[in-house]
Amino acid sequence: MAYDTLISVSQLHGLLAAGTDVLILDCDFELGVPDKGRESYRAGHLPGARYAHLDDDLAAPSDGTNGRHPLPARVAFAAWLRTQGLKRGQQVVACDSSGSAWAARAWWMLRWMGHENAAVLDGGKQAWVAAGLPMETGDSPVAVPGDFTPGEPLVPIPVTARQVLANIATQEMQLLDARDPLRFRGEPNPIDPVAGHVPGARNRFFRDNLAEDGRFRPAEELARAFAPLLAGKPALLSCGSGVTACHNALAMAVAGLPQPRLYPGSWSEWIADPARPVATGN
Repeated sequence: MAYDTLISVSQLHGLLAAGTDVLILDCDFELGVPDKGRESYRAGHLPGARYAHLDDDLAAPSDGTNGRHPLPARVAFAAWLRTQGLKRGQQVVACDSSGSAWAARAWWMLRWMGHENAAVLDGGKQAWVAAGLPMETGDSPVAVPGDFTPGEPLVPIPVTARQVLANIATQEMQLLDARDPLRFRGEPNPIDPVAGHVPGARNRFFRDNLAEDGRFRPAEELARAFAPLLAGKPALLSCGSGVTACHNALAMAVAGLPQPRLYPGSWSEWIADPARPVATGN
C-alpha cells in the first residue's frame, strides 16, 4: 500500500517490519538557528532516516528579493534526491519535531517533482518515541544513489508575486496566510522587517490543523475549517517563506479539498519590493 498524505506511526512501523524499502527524511529545523536541526537529527532519528536541511536541501539560496526559502531548480532537487537513494516509485516519509512544519515542505516538493508516494509522519518524531519505538543517533552513511527522475508535477504551478498582485484586484483566488495571527495582523516581531499581510488575505495558522496530540485533525473537521475561509474560491497559499504554507496544502489534501496553488516567495519575497501593498489588522 502506498501513502500520499499522512502515514501513522503504526503504518510506518509495519512497512519497516515487513522489509519495505522506505526513504525517511528527517526535516528538523529551527529558524534563526540553522545548525540546530542537524544536531537534533544526530541526537536521535528514526532508523535509516536521512537528514533534509531546509536551507541547504529544500530551498535555493536567497538573493534578497526572492524570499528566504525560494524553490530550487527541479533538476537540482532531483539530483539531491538521488544522492539520498530515492528510487522511482519508492515510498518516502518526511518527519520532524515541529508539528510537521518542515516535513510538509518536503512532502509538497516531492509532489512538485511528480513523486506520488510521499507522506508525512502523523504526530512526527514525538509520536514515534511515544510508541516506544527505537531511534538511531549520529550521521547516516553515504547512500547508494537512486534512479529517481522527475515527472509531471502533481501540484498546480506555483504562483509569482506578479500574479499575487493581480489577484488583489480580481480576487479570483482566496489567499490564505499560514503565519501566526500576531504576524498576520502586523504586530512587531523579530522575523518580519515589514509587518502585515497581502491585502485580501485571510489567516489560517498552520498549527490550527493539528489536534492537541500533534496529529492532524480529522478530514471532516479540516474541511469544515477551510470552507468558510475559502467561500467557494480556489485557494492560494502563502506564509513567511513558502514553507508552512505547505502545511495548509497537506491539510487540504487530507480534507479532500481541491488542490491549492502555492506562492513560494510568500511574505519574505513580497516585502522585498516596497511598492507592493501591505495590509494590517485582522
